[in-house]
Amino acid sequence: MKYPQEEIKPYSSDGKKAVQVEKMFDNIAHHYDLLNHALSLGIDKGWRRKAIAWLKPFRPQKMMDIATGTGDFAIQAYRDLLPEELIGTDISEGMMKIGREKVQKIGLEQNISFAKEDCTDLSFADNSFDAITVAFGIRNFENLDKGLSEMHRVLTENGHLVILELTTPESFPMKQLFAIYSKVVIPTLGKLLSKDSNAYTYLPQTIQAFPQGEVMKGVIEKAGFKDVAFKRLTFGLCTLYTAAK
Repeated sequence: MKYPQEEIKPYSSDGKKAVQVEKMFDNIAHHYDLLNHALSLGIDKGWRRKAIAWLKPFRPQKMMDIATGTGDFAIQAYRDLLPEELIGTDISEGMMKIGREKVQKIGLEQNISFAKEDCTDLSFADNSFDAITVAFGIRNFENLDKGLSEMHRVLTENGHLVILELTTPESFPMKQLFAIYSKVVIPTLGKLLSKDSNAYTYLPQTIQAFPQGEVMKGVIEKAGFKDVAFKRLTFGLCTLYTAAK
């Protein structure tokens, strides 16, 4: 099945979305952290902590952070959960280069590794990880069903999935305020700070087009996951999805 956000591409309607997304994140890598925290007013750090806290009772030892970007979620997950192995995967080498530098700077290069991976065709064996996380990256997947299916495949039996994704608020006045913020503030700041106007026009469009709430819950269940649940955070600006294999 095709989902609306899969048809939205950063630069052109022609060509593969994954190739364009890789180029986009390579382009904005050096400005990404600054913009990410500024545009979310720093609230994204709290969202990450909530997602990681959900995993704590399960004590995962082998973890993969998909769409890891510059590694913020992977670093926080390692500090809070202390798994034996944590690998961050992404299609953007530009983003992961910054992630590797961060990890080295804080002395965790022996604990956190990075690898270029296509989320719809992972190179790992079945049942390789007991927890998989995806923070603010799943809406960029070229094929959402295939990406979720691959995550299900490489998770161990009873392994856990955590997804954080930006969503559009449903209630007044946050719905109206977010519409203005995403259509005016995000593209303007993105163009000023990153010099890539396409990236910060593309990103708000994918937030609005991405399946949300009960619809996304159904998409995750279709991929074979059980115990799927979701919780809206900060007036619906972000949604935390949790599931088990």
